[in-house]
Amino acid sequence: MSEQVIGRLGSLTAAMRAQGARVGIGELLSAHRALAAVDSSSREEARLALRATLCSGREDLERFERAFVAVFGATRVLAGNDPLKELGTIERAALPRMGIPDSAPAPAGGEPAPVPVAWSDMELLHSKDFAGYTEAETVLARELIARLARRGPTRLSRRTRPARRRGHSPDLRRTVRASLRTGGEPVERRWRAPTLRARALVLVCDVSGSMAPYSRMLLQYLHACVAARRRVEAFAFGTRLTRITHELSGRDHDLAMERAAAAVVDFSGGTRIGEALAELNRSHGRRLGRGAVVVILSDGWDRGDPQQLAAEMARLRRSAHRLVWLNPLAAHAEYEPLTRGMRAAIPHTDRLLPGSSLASLEELAAILEEV
Repeated sequence: MSEQVIGRLGSLTAAMRAQGARVGIGELLSAHRALAAVDSSSREEARLALRATLCSGREDLERFERAFVAVFGATRVLAGNDPLKELGTIERAALPRMGIPDSAPAPAGGEPAPVPVAWSDMELLHSKDFAGYTEAETVLARELIARLARRGPTRLSRRTRPARRRGHSPDLRRTVRASLRTGGEPVERRWRAPTLRARALVLVCDVSGSMAPYSRMLLQYLHACVAARRRVEAFAFGTRLTRITHELSGRDHDLAMERAAAAVVDFSGGTRIGEALAELNRSHGRRLGRGAVVVILSDGWDRGDPQQLAAEMARLRRSAHRLVWLNPLAAHAEYEPLTRGMRAAIPHTDRLLPGSSLASLEELAAILEEV
């Protein structure tokens, strides 16, 4: 979807909220999906689709019509069943102007020119850097991040399940039971196959000043992982380590972000990665256990002792099944790990990935599924 249409939809919901309507992120995402399901080049079809998704009660119909006219311009004739029949006489000054773009100017004949609503795929967000996201694009990316968060590491369980195809071990009980139909001869053999269980996932996000352009989107990924899967632990660090798993739990994204912001007291400060990992190893090692996949999301700028960082990375690597580092700076082709922190961490890291776009998170999800 183009930035202009994304901004206008954001302005439409903002105008409705200013009039007292309860329109949140869920309704905004539903509006984007509704435009994809209709002929969005038709103004009337787009208007009806948006009205069906953004209005939750009779009292919201009038608010929607006023906001729609303010954002997309007025039409010549509205449907007969519309709650507002005098929209052409509504003064634009009666609506809040903050964040609402000006509609198209009226032609010489006096008839206002309608602004068409268009739809395009969200593929543009796939490779776009998080630092360049607008507020509307951040909302759109939330659904894509939620899909990626459902993909996580797994491991083979000791428990087995019945399998139709030949497996690694025979199922004696089911084989004997099936032989009763053939006079006791085990003509039909039964098998069991191993099952897959979720492997523990540990996400450690850098929220220091150098990570400010990316920490918001990465914390959004942390919340999606905690909300979507079991056995996920989330931590944030700057000059100190803070466990935010409980704060990020729940489906309400805005409420989770508020709780996490209140719990983390060192946002946009310095960075001491070695001390944070030492706290992770010693205070939370028993909670994490052995065999977890640890993902560190940081640019590697560290003010602490690089020898301490190397020692703590080595200790963490010995207890983890796999250690992955996401560095937003690694998205650049000419990037080299020359900082003290990255030079100390690289020898103990299994994979170094960029962490600056949805494409990098998708690459991370593919690696987690390989584990």
